Amino acid sequence: MRAIWKGAVSFGLVNVPVRLYSATENHDLSFHQVRESDGSRIRYKRVAQADGEEVAYRDIAKAYETADGRTVVLTDEDFASLPHRSSKEIAVERFVPTAQIDPILDDKAYYIEPDAMGAKAYGLLRESLRESERVAVVTVSVRTRMTMAVLRVMDDVIVLQTLLWPDEVRDAGALDHLDEVTEPKDSEVGMARMLIDSMAGDFEPAGHEDDYQQAIEALVQAKIEGGETTAPPEEDEEDSGEVVDLLAALQRSVDRATAARGEDNGADQRGGKGKGGKAKGSGKKSSTKASADKGTKKKESKAG
Repeated sequence: MRAIWKGAVSFGLVNVPVRLYSATENHDLSFHQVRESDGSRIRYKRVAQADGEEVAYRDIAKAYETADGRTVVLTDEDFASLPHRSSKEIAVERFVPTAQIDPILDDKAYYIEPDAMGAKAYGLLRESLRESERVAVVTVSVRTRMTMAVLRVMDDVIVLQTLLWPDEVRDAGALDHLDEVTEPKDSEVGMARMLIDSMAGDFEPAGHEDDYQQAIEALVQAKIEGGETTAPPEEDEEDSGEVVDLLAALQRSVDRATAARGEDNGADQRGGKGKGGKAKGSGKKSSTKASADKGTKKKESKAG
């Protein structure tokens, strides 16, 4: 695993150098969209709603939409002017009973590993949390955003669990039919308790399997073994969205610039952008362009 954050945990006068690692990973199945007839990948382009024109990434800005539907564009300078809270410290504010942290607030989990020089202090904090049956409420800046979190112990590792802000939890009072729930009879509660007791046991995560993912993998493997695969058609490298060889890309640019000069010699001299937003040459030939010109002329003479 690779550390995503380095800093220190501080509680009182104790400072523990640590590193953070993501404790979980997503195993959701990922599918591509393709044209069914030949398996060609479906790709998306960023286009402006107003005119359907494709927008270059450099020309895209963030915007905030107001309640009445108006748009406020925010520039990089706007964001730079905002208060920025960044810290390499996980500061313990207080130790609270575990039961006071509602699981609905749980967001993302990270393993905390000590540096060699902080191993002893790490052990002290870990055992203090374990014996007190409390969690440490902290604030930390992860991925540039300050957030609430708690430190808790899982087996022999301290886990940092980031929390949602209170206003990010929806009000359960907005549900429509809670007032229709009636109080059950004592006999009904007794029968329900007997059912619960008969089904009681310990939670064993390893006993739960993602049967949907397993079924998909088996289905895919069966299709591969049955020869039901499609080799997608070759795509224009310019539109494929894949990284191509830099030298080859430069050579194609030279070839296109050369061809463009044959159609409109003034385009190079203007140094502007041609049709489709493709940059033209400055009119001053490099040695690479000169070579390409000679190669083109030879081809033309042979063709004649």
